[in-house]
Formats: sequence, structure tokens, C-alpha cells
Amino acid sequence: MTDHTLRALSFDSAAAQYDAARPGYPPALFDTVEELTGRPLKGSRVIDVGAGTGIATRLLRDRGARVTAVEPGPGMADQLHRGLPDIPLVRGLGDALPLADGCADLITYAQSWHWTDPARSAPEALRVLRPGGALALWWNVSDPDVSWIAAQDERIRRQARGAAHGAAGRGRRLPDGLDSVTRRVRWSRQVSLDTHLDNLGSHSLFLVLGKEATAAFLARERAELLAVFPDGVVEEAYAVDLTVTFRAPGTSTL
Repeated sequence: MTDHTLRALSFDSAAAQYDAARPGYPPALFDTVEELTGRPLKGSRVIDVGAGTGIATRLLRDRGARVTAVEPGPGMADQLHRGLPDIPLVRGLGDALPLADGCADLITYAQSWHWTDPARSAPEALRVLRPGGALALWWNVSDPDVSWIAAQDERIRRQARGAAHGAAGRGRRLPDGLDSVTRRVRWSRQVSLDTHLDNLGSHSLFLVLGKEATAAFLARERAELLAVFPDGVVEEAYAVDLTVTFRAPGTSTL
């Protein structure tokens, strides 16, 4: 089993922690999706792929979308179903969507496109979209312009030889030949230090690092952050990176 696959499957072991600690998304993100797609979310048929525990699924539903969630992991899917029992849930992969042709107005990938093979997942998305429908990909990226986040990122890279703050990578790109538009939406939230550390520990980088090494790192991180946030309330700053592309009217898939 590859490292990529191990990391993708690691979330099942921390589904409740993921659901409780991970950040949501600001209303401005969904305003921007509506602006770029030219269609209100209310009443739209939306497929949320790699839905995880349903963080984005819930917010899309609250905007009035008719959402179906697609999630491969049994632990994540179970957490989603318990929290959102009214949302249709399909077990499946973005690389081979178990859905009919042309059934969606919008397909969303919140924090999940990089776990797919874009050469397979992009044609699948275009197949499932109606002509004129849109594919929206987005990621919460911790703002590297904030000094404490930059310092934490350096500590994570030294410990785990990777990034947990959502740095851009090749896995986030669309295949050549697909025109797209991008936007960045900045926002922040205030959380307890415990929630911040739980959020950090829910990233795949730490889920595969091992419990002892992760616990030791998070203990050191608690001391580092108490020096910055002595009241124990952490101001997490994010930029949501959004990419939208379309299935052109009257066209077939790739």
C-alpha cells in the first residue's frame, strides 16, 4: 500500500476528532461559488465528493442545495450519516463515481481533490455534471503571512517532513485543457488551544506518524502556542483557495 493511500485512509481512525476540530468554511466562499457559477445554491443538485464527516455537506445543505454526499471511508461515512441522517450518502471514489450521467448542477471537492487521480476524476466529474454544470474545488490553507502560523509550519516540517497547513501542490491542479477560474477567500476563527491541537492532530501527516511521536509533538506545540496565546484562545487565520471549471453546454466529457 502506498504512502498516499495510507494517508488517505488514515482519517477513518479519527473521524469524530476530525468532525469536532476541523474548520468549516465562511459564507463568503459560497457567495463566491454562486458568483462564479452564475447559479444559486438553493435548489441546485450538488454532489459533495470526498465529503468526509460532512463539514461542507452541511453548509451546502444550509444554503438550500439538494446535496448527495460521496465518501469512500467507512468511519468518515458513518460519522457523516450520524450527523446528517437526512443527506443521501453514497460510498464511492472520485475516480469512479457511482452516479448517473448529467445528474448534477455542481460537484464540490472540499479538501479532497488531492486524494484523487485528476486524469480520472476530472472526466468522471464532467460525465456526472449536466452540460453547463460546474466543478468546484477548494482548500482551507493556513495563512502563511501570519507569523505564528509560519513558525508552526516550520516546526511541523522539521518533525514530520511534510505540510499540514494546506500548501498548494500538483495534486490540486486540473488536467491540461480545462479552463478554470480561481479565487482566494480569507477568513479566521477563534478556538480553544485544545481544539486547535485536535485540528492539527487530525491531519493525515500526524495520523500516520504514530501516537507517541504525535503526542510528543503536540505537547511541545502546546507550550509554544501558550507563549503566543496565553489566554488559551487561538486565532486561526485561513485563506480558502477555490478553483471552478465547467462542462461546456452541448459537449461530451473529456
